[in-house]
Amino acid sequence: MEDWRKLGKEELEHQYSPSHWSHRMDKDAVIEAHVKEMTEGASVGRTNLSRIMARTVLNVQYGDSDSEKMDLYLPEGESTKFPVLVYIHGGYWQFLSKEESGFMAAPLVSHGIAVMVMDYDIAPKGDMDLIVAQVRKSIAAVSKLYPYNTGIYLCGHSAGAQLVAMTLCTDWTEYEATSNIKGALLVSGIYDLLPIIDTYVNDALKMSLEVALENSPMQYVRKMNAGTCQVVIAVAEHDSPEFHRQSQNYFQCLKETALGASYVLVDGTDHFNVIEKLFQEDYVLTKIILKMILDQ
Repeated sequence: MEDWRKLGKEELEHQYSPSHWSHRMDKDAVIEAHVKEMTEGASVGRTNLSRIMARTVLNVQYGDSDSEKMDLYLPEGESTKFPVLVYIHGGYWQFLSKEESGFMAAPLVSHGIAVMVMDYDIAPKGDMDLIVAQVRKSIAAVSKLYPYNTGIYLCGHSAGAQLVAMTLCTDWTEYEATSNIKGALLVSGIYDLLPIIDTYVNDALKMSLEVALENSPMQYVRKMNAGTCQVVIAVAEHDSPEFHRQSQNYFQCLKETALGASYVLVDGTDHFNVIEKLFQEDYVLTKIILKMILDQ
């Protein structure tokens, strides 16, 4: 893929419009189908959780704002000595919420893994600095709520992958917490925000060049404070060339650090169903999460 700086605005908007690249349906239908799939998946997931006697705790405040809430899906029993998977939703920092994000909980909770999904202030209400801080704050809150956790693992999709990557370079002393992050799965993410500054994606975010740089994970790879955290970078086969370039570049930079990093191309998927399938226990990314956590 050529340098993104050589691409015109129209081509950049095309590259950063994931719906334009789906092999399954047209650009409008795939977004509509994605929202429907996530919403229905979350509903079915809660039903399945009740069948396995999981504990569901909704709308837990992780901060002072009314919007700073998280949902917790906990394994059966009273013990709090369990691993925690934190899922950060995508939506280009502008739509989706925790209400559609519990779809992957059942196969994880059935293996004794707690799941947390959270809300952040989507744009235009929330700007990038605020959103990154809220994600960090929610993870610190989980660490304090379950101090005996056996490890915190992160999964983020699209914009959520950028937020997870920013979390990996957090100074947790600022949040009076120890994160105990042991693994992260980043799916079809954006790790350099500069290419989207002049696209429609930034209309609601209104990022300046400075803000985009400050919130680009690529800027922090050599400053990451993630210990022995295992990082998996995944990208859908039918993501755009720019999404592939971003994932490959970020992976190559991670490989040059002491972090254990691996790269997965998910065949037969686009930007949307690559994450929708996480409710399936035999799906490749679900198996990666389970192996990452259960083999510790």
